[in-house]
Amino acid sequence: MLKVGLAEQLLNTRYVPTATARASYLTAMATGMDSFWAPDHLNSLFPRAAMTTKYVGSARLVPNVDAHLEPWTVLGNFAARNRLGRLRLGIGVTDVGRRNPAVTAQAAATLHLISRGRAILGIGTGEREGNEPYGVDWSKPVARFEEAMATIRALWNSGGELVTRDSPFFPLHNATFALPSYRGKWPEIWIAGHGPRMLRATGRHADAWFPAATIRPKDYAAGLEKVRSAASDAGRDPLSITAANWLFVVTGANRAEVDEALESTAMKASALNLPAEVWVRHGVSHPLGDDFGGYQDFIPQALDEQALLSHTADVPPSLLKEFALTGTPDEVIEQAAEWRNQGMEYPVICNVSAVQPSLRRGLAATLPLMRILRQLRRL
Repeated sequence: MLKVGLAEQLLNTRYVPTATARASYLTAMATGMDSFWAPDHLNSLFPRAAMTTKYVGSARLVPNVDAHLEPWTVLGNFAARNRLGRLRLGIGVTDVGRRNPAVTAQAAATLHLISRGRAILGIGTGEREGNEPYGVDWSKPVARFEEAMATIRALWNSGGELVTRDSPFFPLHNATFALPSYRGKWPEIWIAGHGPRMLRATGRHADAWFPAATIRPKDYAAGLEKVRSAASDAGRDPLSITAANWLFVVTGANRAEVDEALESTAMKASALNLPAEVWVRHGVSHPLGDDFGGYQDFIPQALDEQALLSHTADVPPSLLKEFALTGTPDEVIEQAAEWRNQGMEYPVICNVSAVQPSLRRGLAATLPLMRILRQLRRL
C-alpha cells in the first residue's frame, strides 16, 4: 500500500485568506492522507494573464494568482490549530536562493517541534521567477544547493556548539544553532532534483527523492536507480530513501468534462512550465525557444494576454496528459499504477482541476478527487 500526500497552492482567497488551503487540509484528513504539502513561492508559476474570469472560473474566488501566502506561517498555524491531527506537514518545496539555509534550518526545526515531529523539509534549487525578479543571484544554483545542504546538516548536527565552516556561498563563523531536535530526530529532507548532479546530491543527503511531474514513468525508474546508486556509494542504505513524486491531477465527473478542461486556454498555459524537450516529444516546439528549461526558467508574470494566446495556440492534448494524471478516478488510478510499477512509493497529489472556465465543474471535481485519494492508498 502507498502512503499518499495532498498538496495545495497557498493562494489568498477573496473572503478568507486560507480558505482553499484549509479546505484541502480537511480533505487530506478526511481521506486518510499521510501528509499535507504547501509550495513555497513569492509569486505564481501560472501566468497571471490566464487567471481571469475569462479563462478560469475560480478566479472569482482567487482574484490574483500571484498572491501567495508564506508557507511556514500557514503550516505553523495549521499545526497549532490541529493539535490532535496526525498529518505530516511538508514544504513542497523551498529553495536555497531566497532563504539562507540557516533560516531554513530554523524554520523546519521550529515546525517540527510545534507539530510534534511531523515536519518535512522539501527543498531544491528553486526557480528563476522566485529569485531573479527580487535581486537574488540565480547563478550556479546546483552548487549553491549542495552548499546549503551541507550547511543545514552542519547546524542540525552541531549540538549547540559553535560552527565554523568555509563555503563560497554560506560561510559560518562561530555560528550557533541551539534549537533541539524532536525526540532525537530532525525533519526528513525530501529533495526535488532531476539532473545528474542533483540526483547524486539526493543520494548523499535526502530521506526521499521528490521530483516534479516533468518526467515520464520510465524516466522516473532510471532516476531512482541513479539516486540509490549514489546513496550506496555514500555508504547509505539505498532502500532507506523514499521514492516520492509530485503528481498533478485533472479529474471530473466524466471523461468528456476532463477533455473539455484540457482544451481550455488556462490548462494549456500550464504546459509552458514544461521543458522544450518535452514539447518536442509531442511534435511541437516550445514557444519560448528550443533550449527553454521549463519552470526553472519561466517568468510567467511577464506574459500579457496576447502573448499567452500565441504561446498556447499549439499545445496538443497529449502534452497535458503527460504533464498530469487525467480522467475519471478509475483512469487516474490506472495511470498512477504505472508510476508505482516504476518504483514510486509515495505520491503527493496536487489537484489542478479548477484551472478551467467552469467554476462549478472545478469545485465539483473535489468528489472524484476524494475517490482517487482513497483508492491510491490501496495501490
